[in-house]
Amino acid sequence: MSSVKPSVMSSTARADEDFAEAERPSRLAAGQDPVKRQQILEGANRVFSQMGFDAASMNDITREAGVSKGTIYVYFDSKEELFLELCIHYRDILFADIYQALETEGDLRAALIEFGIALATVLTSDVVVRAQRVVIGVAERMPSMSRDFYERGPKRGHALMRALLDRHVAAGRLDIEDTELASYQLADLFLSGMFKKRLFGCLPQPPSKELVRKTVTAGVDVFLKAYQR
Repeated sequence: MSSVKPSVMSSTARADEDFAEAERPSRLAAGQDPVKRQQILEGANRVFSQMGFDAASMNDITREAGVSKGTIYVYFDSKEELFLELCIHYRDILFADIYQALETEGDLRAALIEFGIALATVLTSDVVVRAQRVVIGVAERMPSMSRDFYERGPKRGHALMRALLDRHVAAGRLDIEDTELASYQLADLFLSGMFKKRLFGCLPQPPSKELVRKTVTAGVDVFLKAYQR
């Protein structure tokens, strides 16, 4: 998330922009313009990065995004909804290709290492660590938001890992009684000694590629030693 300084658009300029938008012959239905939606998300990204979730307001976001207050509420009902949508937006970008390794029917160790490296790299990145801190910080006050964050992100990844383990159990390559539990164990092994240090600021920079590969490879070998036939 970048730290670009806010650019303030005057109320007159905003009014002109919104009027011109309303006059377009091919105008999309309210709340359906992907360019405008992206403009709001990028503004929100900068505001949350600079101010944090609690300190930021919808007024701050409208100023940074260069849209009117009326426009922003056409797209998002609340700051919470906007933050969740922002998390989903960046999750889709960051996680776009990392699950491909889980679809392979080839060497299990190689597939797990490839996936683990991709996953650990993303989860220890600045943008994901910041989002995790925000969600944890508001979990008691807004439990529905933290549940949505989990169900739309981490839960999906665990389901795909479990499906891979189930296939290899069915093929007789793994001996696992509870693949749901095993998928969580494997995820923890991928991130051993890295994620919590990043989350609590003990590791100020993302870990090196060498450390990620070393950690993931060791974790996969421990996992397979426990469960491989």
